[in-house]
Amino acid sequence: MIFIAVKFTVRTAERDNWLPAVEEFTLATRQEPGNLFFDWSYSVENPDQFVLLEAFASQEAGEAHVNSEHFKAAIDTMSELVSEVPEIVNVEVPGDDWSRMSEVTPRNR
Repeated sequence: MIFIAVKFTVRTAERDNWLPAVEEFTLATRQEPGNLFFDWSYSVENPDQFVLLEAFASQEAGEAHVNSEHFKAAIDTMSELVSEVPEIVNVEVPGDDWSRMSEVTPRNR
């Protein structure tokens, strides 16, 4: 699986516009055959930063994603809203989805 984490720091004035601006991109990406997950969150340290966690089933699925029309349109939109070049981690990892964390399990109450 290809795992990608991206930190997008947006212009303060655009903070409330970010998620609506990337909604179409998000929905289209989640519909891609090779997409495993595509989830946004806020940084707890920087209110102007959004973190995207995404994964694709294969290198081919990742390539199809970056060559899609919705990706190209999103790059244009995001470039208008960010205040700096995003930071990214892009790695290939074994497996095909989330694994279970062995250290934490629910306790019976």
